[in-house]
Amino acid sequence: MADGTRQVAVVSGAARGIGAAIAKRLGSDGFAVAVLDLDESSCADTVSAIRAAGGEALAVGADVSDEAAVATAVDRIAGELGPPTVVVNNAGITRDNLLFKMSVDDWDAVMNVHLRGAFLLTRAVQKHMVDARWGRIVNLSSISALGNRGQANYSAAKAGMQGLTKTLALELGQFGVTANAIAPGFIATEMTEATAQRLGVSFDEFKATIAAETPVRRVGVPDDIAHTVSFLVSEGAGYVSGQVIYVAGGPKA
Repeated sequence: MADGTRQVAVVSGAARGIGAAIAKRLGSDGFAVAVLDLDESSCADTVSAIRAAGGEALAVGADVSDEAAVATAVDRIAGELGPPTVVVNNAGITRDNLLFKMSVDDWDAVMNVHLRGAFLLTRAVQKHMVDARWGRIVNLSSISALGNRGQANYSAAKAGMQGLTKTLALELGQFGVTANAIAPGFIATEMTEATAQRLGVSFDEFKATIAAETPVRRVGVPDDIAHTVSFLVSEGAGYVSGQVIYVAGGPKA
């Protein structure tokens, strides 16, 4: 908002990795940040880092796929930090397998955290955005939305995030709310390190292989995504909505 008041941002999956980098960046940008993850205690490091840098942060534990838990979390955030007008839907899990080996539970788990979680959290926060006549929604998609072997569940969920984003942009634009998605390429995190372990290669070797295939000749880091979020939630990005930005080191996935 342009009135100079401190805005409140909610970042899901913010205990570590990309989410933690986003939360810290928004804290440095002047937002009061609700650091939300499944386990409240796991958010302590992110919250401490924001506060140490002079920012304001609150650790919040909630299962984003649980409707009641999300509603309670957003009410708490509004009460302790103020009405949230920025939401970054970053929470996610992987349950990779080839289609014929993939269980229904693995399909549902990924869909529930990514898509159901983004729906529930955004629905809970949007009323505060509408009241303020200003808001920013950023959804984390992935280059896997274009298809990726062994990730039928994850790819479908990340493609769904793009459709959700565009619909939110259409519905909420009249209230001064923008909605955009970021589709990261390979980002060096605990999640991608686990992928390397599953494939039986060292993480350094895995990153080197990916970097050699990427036009900028490096892999991504969480701060690459945090920088992009910082722009999309800024006042200056008010005419950018309904877009999917591929932060992938090149034009091709």
